[in-house]
Order: sequence, then C-alpha cells, then structure tokens
Amino acid sequence: MSTRTRVPKPEDFTHLSPSLQISLIFPEIPETTTAILILFHGLGDSEAPFASFAKNLNLPGVLAISVRGVSPLPPALLGLPDSEAARPTRHFHWGDDLTLSPSTGDLDPDPGFSKAEQLVLGKLIRETLIEKCGWETNDILLFGFGQGGSLALGLASRIRQGERIVDITEGIRPTGTAFKGAVSIGGPLPTSMIPTLGAREKSRTPVLVCHGRSSESLDVDAVDVLRREFMDVREAKWKKRDDSMPGNKDEILPIMQFFAERLRV
Repeated sequence: MSTRTRVPKPEDFTHLSPSLQISLIFPEIPETTTAILILFHGLGDSEAPFASFAKNLNLPGVLAISVRGVSPLPPALLGLPDSEAARPTRHFHWGDDLTLSPSTGDLDPDPGFSKAEQLVLGKLIRETLIEKCGWETNDILLFGFGQGGSLALGLASRIRQGERIVDITEGIRPTGTAFKGAVSIGGPLPTSMIPTLGAREKSRTPVLVCHGRSSESLDVDAVDVLRREFMDVREAKWKKRDDSMPGNKDEILPIMQFFAERLRV
C-alpha cells in the first residue's frame, strides 16, 4: 500500500459495466482493508458462488472482488435443456473463443484470454484499483478455479513484463511486475499467456497450485511449465482424484496457509 491508497467504493467500479460484472465483498470494517483478492470462477459458472466462497473465507482486512466471466456459455455446451436458452444466462467463460480440441472433443483449455486480460488487468486492476484508488499490484491476490485458475496464472505471467510508463527522472520503466500471490485449483498456465521473449525473466508472483492425485490438467508436465515460468511455485496434491473445489479442512488448509503468509508480507 502507498500513502495515496484509499479503500475502493462501489461507485469506483460502475464504469466497468456492462463489459465486466463484479461482486464486492468488503471486510466487516471497510476501513481496515489492506489487501485485495480477485476471484475467477470456472468454466460455465458465474461470480455468485465465488462471492459466497470469499465471504466464507473471511480473510481479515481483505476486499474480495468476484468477477463474472467475460463471455456467456451456450447452455447446450453444458448439456442443459433448451428451456435454459430462454432464460437470462447464468453460465460464463473466460476465453476469446469456444473451440473443441480435435484430439479429445472437449473444449480447448487455451482458447486465448486477450479479452479477459484487457478487461481484468487493463480496466479493473490498472485503471480502477491502481490509477483511481492508488493500490499496487503487490497488494493484490488472485484466486481461480479451472479455467479461472488458468486466467489467474496467466495474468501473473503476463504482468512480469510490467506496464511501461514514462518517468521524468528515470525515462521509460516498467511498473507493477508482480502480484501478492496467485492460487489456481486445477487450472494450468495457458501457453498463450507466456511472453514470447526468449530471454524473459521468471515471474516473481508466488503461486500455489492445488489438484487431485489423478489430475489431467495439472499433471507433472504442467507443473514443470510453471516452475520454468515462476520463481516461487508451491504444489498441493490432494488425496482425492479430481480437481474439484476444496471440500474439507485438509484441502482448504494449504490455501489458507498461503493466504496467511502472503498477507503478512
């Protein structure tokens, strides 16, 4: 936090709508806010369940922002009845496109995240939280599930390049090159969000990835990619087979320990 930092107000975010819909969960005493947690739901979900998740986490001094996916997901892709199509959509995704993998027939895990990056990193984080409210990237934690976890890791990868600004004393310099931390449950780092510079530095954002013991998305190769791109990678391998959200104390414990450590910094 810097001396010009102020606690965001709901009206600070009104300009984001309708392109980006969010849900704000303030600490019991908003004035105690010292960090921000941004949450990204999984494929076909919405921001509402993750707002409830953030409220249940009840991290002290943390303003949680649960974000809705940037594009609606057709109900048919989720196997829902045609009657769902007549209702306001409740299912969203983060990708630029909906493409099927020719090998598996499943949705491509890396559909491109340019639109989400522009809205979340450009509009929500840089334009609103940093420029308008005075926060810094190292005040911000990211948390995502599935495709939302991939977005969280992707943003942490992208931000290592910083945003180049002109300083009258130092010339052109990058700013805000690391988040406070990023957590992904079952979501790998998208190749499309790895900078193409051959001599790139590793990202300084500490990351925690959580997955089941039979995870197909966060397998050994996917974790190796993370270790090549990030300086600090922690891995929590759960006893259960799948990559579903934490369902007991043993599964939530590494996440809470990571948050506690990062909030002390």
